[in-house]
Amino acid sequence: MTNRGAHAAEVCAKKASPTAEEAGADRVMTDDVFDDSYRGKEGPKPPRRIVWRNVILMSFLHLSALYGIVLIPSAMYLTWAWSGLYFLMSALGVTAGAHRLWSHRTYKAKLPLRVFLTFANSMAFQNDIFEWARDHRVHHKYSETDADPHNATRGFFFSHIGWLLLRKHPDVIEKGKRLDLSDLKADKVIMFQRRFYKTSVIVMCFFIPTVVPWYFWGESLSNAYFISAILRYALVLNATWLINSAAHMFGNRPYDKTINPRENRLVAFSAIGEGFHNYHHTFPFDYSASEFGCGYNLTTSFIDLMCFLGLAADCKQVSKEVILARKQRTGDGSHRTG
Repeated sequence: MTNRGAHAAEVCAKKASPTAEEAGADRVMTDDVFDDSYRGKEGPKPPRRIVWRNVILMSFLHLSALYGIVLIPSAMYLTWAWSGLYFLMSALGVTAGAHRLWSHRTYKAKLPLRVFLTFANSMAFQNDIFEWARDHRVHHKYSETDADPHNATRGFFFSHIGWLLLRKHPDVIEKGKRLDLSDLKADKVIMFQRRFYKTSVIVMCFFIPTVVPWYFWGESLSNAYFISAILRYALVLNATWLINSAAHMFGNRPYDKTINPRENRLVAFSAIGEGFHNYHHTFPFDYSASEFGCGYNLTTSFIDLMCFLGLAADCKQVSKEVILARKQRTGDGSHRTG
């Protein structure tokens, strides 16, 4: 077993600690593995086409979120707690759900957990699981190229939010069509969400977080809407976007200095465990997305809890020996002083 503490070992007895070869053979899909052959085939840059609808909506969202910040002192403590809880559930729908479960297949989840993560994913409103996982697999396979949806070499703003304000590069669409997405299409929970996605977003992202504080403890509708729905939604979005931007630009690269993603603990804290990005892009099949288990990693703690409850199993990990060998072979040397 890897040296990530006795807790993780006790919590999920079915977790594996594969060697590098075993991990490669055990993956359900391999479209999260970087394909460097495309880099030299990038064509001319197409003209940038602004999606004005998204510019207007994102501007309105963030202005409304700023108003939500102004309202915080007038809100009830229960509303603060509810907003924090809803933020956490929303984030788990992305980190434990769309990312680690469905994009990378790093563990297996039983139906009740998959249903919960699907609802939580709709709370986060970041495209349905099928589209999110497809784009994320393209991001890993063609990282920092024209086929990467949020190519960080195009600058911080583009990789953070700008990629949503422009039409996708044609290579993103073309490469996405070539991926094997049969595992996603075969998942009835994913397809159900995709079919009713707009309705689920209205209910889970905006209606429920607004109505609960207003109905159950008498919070004003304006506070409930602008804090629990709008501000919370904007914070979840930006926490996720920081993984695409800051975690690709700021930090060290102890596992692979030849790739752009970095280890960024501030991002890991805000994105509940997703900021250890040099590790994640080096070992995308590890359920913890970091070497440190539950440290700075609420998502890993959540998955461990689900294993303890019997709702998750078969968590893939990388052995301590393989991690150390990779650090010594391709790392930037920072692990020696960390």
